[in-house]
Amino acid sequence: MKRLSQYRNIGIMAHVDAGKTTVTERMLYYTGLTHKLGSVDEGNTVMDSDPQEEKRGITISSAAITTYWNDHQINLIDTPGHVDFTAEVERSLRVLDGGVVVFCAKSGVQPQSETVWRQADKYEVPRIVLINKMDRQGANFLHVVQEIREMLQANAVPVQIPVGAEDNFSGVVDLITMQAYVWNSDDGKQFVVTEIPAHLQEAVLQARKNLLEELSLVDEQIFEKYTEDPAAVSAEDLYAALRKATLHRVLIPVLAAAAYRNKGVQPLLDAVVRYLPSPEEMGKLKAESVPAFAENGNESSSTNVEKESVLVENENESSSAKNESHPVSLNDSPLTALAFKIMADDYAGKLTLVRVYTGALHTGDMVWNSRTNKKVRISRLLRIMSDKFEAVDEIGAGDIGAVVGLKEVRTGDTLSDPAHPVSLESIDFPEPMIGYAIEAKLAKDANRLGEVLAKLVDEDPTLQVSIDPASGQTILKGMGELHLEVVLEKIANNYQLEVSKGQPQIAYKEVFTTSVIHKEVYKKQNGGSGSFAVIQFELGPGTDGLAGLEFVNEIKGGAIPKEYIPSVQKGFEEAMKTGVLSGYPMQSMKVRLLDGQIHENDSHALDFEHAAIIGFRTAAAKANPRLLEPVMSVEVTTPEEYTGVVTGDLNRRRGMIRHMEMRGNAQVIKADVPLAELFGYVTTLRSLCAGRATASITFAGYEHTPVSVGV
Repeated sequence: MKRLSQYRNIGIMAHVDAGKTTVTERMLYYTGLTHKLGSVDEGNTVMDSDPQEEKRGITISSAAITTYWNDHQINLIDTPGHVDFTAEVERSLRVLDGGVVVFCAKSGVQPQSETVWRQADKYEVPRIVLINKMDRQGANFLHVVQEIREMLQANAVPVQIPVGAEDNFSGVVDLITMQAYVWNSDDGKQFVVTEIPAHLQEAVLQARKNLLEELSLVDEQIFEKYTEDPAAVSAEDLYAALRKATLHRVLIPVLAAAAYRNKGVQPLLDAVVRYLPSPEEMGKLKAESVPAFAENGNESSSTNVEKESVLVENENESSSAKNESHPVSLNDSPLTALAFKIMADDYAGKLTLVRVYTGALHTGDMVWNSRTNKKVRISRLLRIMSDKFEAVDEIGAGDIGAVVGLKEVRTGDTLSDPAHPVSLESIDFPEPMIGYAIEAKLAKDANRLGEVLAKLVDEDPTLQVSIDPASGQTILKGMGELHLEVVLEKIANNYQLEVSKGQPQIAYKEVFTTSVIHKEVYKKQNGGSGSFAVIQFELGPGTDGLAGLEFVNEIKGGAIPKEYIPSVQKGFEEAMKTGVLSGYPMQSMKVRLLDGQIHENDSHALDFEHAAIIGFRTAAAKANPRLLEPVMSVEVTTPEEYTGVVTGDLNRRRGMIRHMEMRGNAQVIKADVPLAELFGYVTTLRSLCAGRATASITFAGYEHTPVSVGV
């Protein structure tokens, strides 16, 4: 059995078209898992196995696979780069221990690069950087490093210097061993270790000096040796310091490669093993522990599941006695696992992908689901090999695998030992931006469409299905045009179900601009026990635009008993789903509950919920509601001669030009544009610029819709 120190759970992340799927394919090839070089252009990659991924040449769904390198098991997830599928990155990062972020050596930091970086920061994921496509025209390694440092505010430090660039890229100089690695075979399996080329000597010495100086700032041992005698700093010293700095996230090692040309990938695999964490080096796992089995109705209390060998924590503390006194083995601890993805397989059926943090899952085990408060039995376990699966009897601590046939388990559910039930923090997903009214083309397929949509929503938490109360139409909402296009194609191809769709519908929101105080009296008498509730409250804008309901209980002297307060809050939460201006949900609002009354016999919790709902509708109309619309950040890269055409078109779309700069021989234009004005934009852009311009679109936020714009 492998030790946990030999496991690596990593994700490959990047902006679309940075080459991350090609990087992943080469990693699988050089680790011996595959014996043929897959190509995105030819549609024969292992990781992009879905027909739509092969057709479009992009990753749509995060794919997981297990491979091995130098006695280490690497559970690897290739994530999508397109903004419409950012939720796949979100759920992958939630269960990963480390990441490889890929940048194009020509394009550098792009909008989705920033989104991915922020997501990795959110989950505190240690990472290394690979600057790929060093063989591309316009490749500039050091320029991209500088962009990462400036635009992402990251301490990116090269541990390699490329040998050549564009057509002359042949390998890398390792700044730790001070040797050059030059690839000399078509498939990249063979490379030679040689002296540093004479023309690079000065640049390499400067880069190594920079590396030592950066490490000296974050590592006391390196500082002492470097200040006394730089030559005394050994390769092993640097490996240890880089690993510690990477785990602390105070330094990001940067490597170079041209994965498509099969150069630079083996050192990347070495770096994954050397610098990224094992499961036992990830500190504490925050969970809520339930003292007794949840079916008994006991409340949960906050606790931590302690992990063994918490390297990052120990290095930060003067004494590690806390960890030495009560060591806890991840394998021997009770089961704690997180379901992070649901997927359907033609042969295996419904699969639940899980990350096991502590303990182990065994075939036949009975486990507790935190969300349903029910026990479920584990029937079959599988190891994931992209679109293939290998049956196993156990998924141990630190490992990722799949469970077959769990009916009531959803993305974000915690599975734990029924004798030690815990609940992990779930996964947050962004709200869908646009929707279509859809219906089955054939009346006889109406019921089946509902069943298919239920399956798709189960697999993809960023899809939402609702019924329009006015028209009775089924509304399918997603993250963008491409997202919904992919879903509709899946319905047609995978389920042989033809669907008609209406015009796009934007996910507008409502918000208040002023505060009002209102008193609501809810009173009914129908013979026997009646209904009575009185609440006085202030309704207005949320603080600093925080999303959701900000509820403040300011009741004094028990005017409303405390057991009724949650019902008031629940009423407002329900009411804000439908705004009074145009029926769109409230983006945010603040409620201060000031006073109230009860009736000794006729007041019930439900009465206070109804009072809140009715009171909201009356008060909301007086709080000057305004409509909010989603605004997207658009970055266009175009030949300079089309600058005027592009900016003119963006202005016509109510766009606000934020920044323009020359990047190489191309003009980069950044603008904020309302989503409502962007349907079909990429196609229009190609037409305006003779197919020579590209655009990247990411969500920027919500802004007030101008009064002049009708919705």
